Amino acid sequence: MAGFGAALAMPAVVRAQDSDNLFDMFSHNRVMREADREGNTATALSLIETVEPILSFDTAYNLQLAIQNYEQFVAVNGSWDLPQQDWFGLMLGHRRKPVKALKRRLMINGDMAVEERISDTFDERLDAAVRLFQARHGLIINGQIDEPTFYALNVPTDYRLNQLRLNAMRIEQWASALSDRYVVVNIPAATIEAVEASSVVQRHTAVVGKVDRPTPILNSKIHQVKFNPYWTVPKSIIRRDLIKYMNEDPEYLTKFRIRIFDGRGNELQPTDIDWSTEEAVKYTFRQDPGAENSMGHCKIDFYNKHDVYLHDTPQKALFGENARFHSSGCVRVEEVDALVAWLLRDNGGWDITGVQAAFESNERLDVPLTHQVPIHTTYITAWANRQGTVSFRDDVYQHDAAGTVTFAS
Repeated sequence: MAGFGAALAMPAVVRAQDSDNLFDMFSHNRVMREADREGNTATALSLIETVEPILSFDTAYNLQLAIQNYEQFVAVNGSWDLPQQDWFGLMLGHRRKPVKALKRRLMINGDMAVEERISDTFDERLDAAVRLFQARHGLIINGQIDEPTFYALNVPTDYRLNQLRLNAMRIEQWASALSDRYVVVNIPAATIEAVEASSVVQRHTAVVGKVDRPTPILNSKIHQVKFNPYWTVPKSIIRRDLIKYMNEDPEYLTKFRIRIFDGRGNELQPTDIDWSTEEAVKYTFRQDPGAENSMGHCKIDFYNKHDVYLHDTPQKALFGENARFHSSGCVRVEEVDALVAWLLRDNGGWDITGVQAAFESNERLDVPLTHQVPIHTTYITAWANRQGTVSFRDDVYQHDAAGTVTFAS
């Protein structure tokens, strides 16, 4: 009763603010309870993961439709509204004025159905729209206006339209040279597609090259799978990384089972090398097969002059990141066992069970492909599918900024 009396004694404006805060709290709790966030994520993924390959005439056609829609919007409206700072941190259950502006933006983008009366509550419909926006931009799907989502919203319309035009031309060029069965690595998306009979049969999350050590863009053929390989450290990594690691931790090579050999095949000890110089570059550094091996349980070889390849990795946590640009040019593959089984299916006796058994054995084995499979490492930052869903990725290597359409293989 004393508390009740004190509340009555407060100024009216304070009681009104408390009332609003109380309403906000109850509204937040109710919306949170009723929302099907997992279902919203599943719906978002179903709208982007259709069967047409990113490199295909279907995608080229879908891109032309998207370009027409964007051109019409720009001609009439100029640009959509860019986010204000008060959008940052918005999430399910919030009852705030900026929610209305966020809803309008996502209605324009097509992520949310148009509503005649727009409320200021971050409701389940808006949660579903934010998750679709995040899925279309390759972001971690959490329904929140976090930093990556805020920056993706902050890209102007004319920039997105330019991306659509550039990538339509790129896909037209690549699509004309495709076979019935092939693998595509899309570098900006850090994803891999295994394609057969004009349909995607597998999709894999990938980790690709850093900005200063990019994955090369090329066309080649996969010709071999190496199970439980040794890893010979490239000279560039010895110079850029290994010497630094040894200066920071003299036990680094021992921990990761990396051995040193001279030109005659004699094994050296880490203490035999002067790590204050670049002497180490003269020697061969080879990592034994096993759980710590940088290539994990397999290496997928394709012909190229850059000494890059697809491979497994012990660093599985990297696949859960928004920006997966961590390698020195090679491509790490999530759930690589499924891709290997698909590549080796014509070799006889290889299925997912056999591949996993080979991994677990830790035994060295090289398997040449009976039928070599084409591989295309590509640079696609915008594409559209048959459902009309348009996806975008960041211009990580600045090829969009340079207006590059044709890449030397």
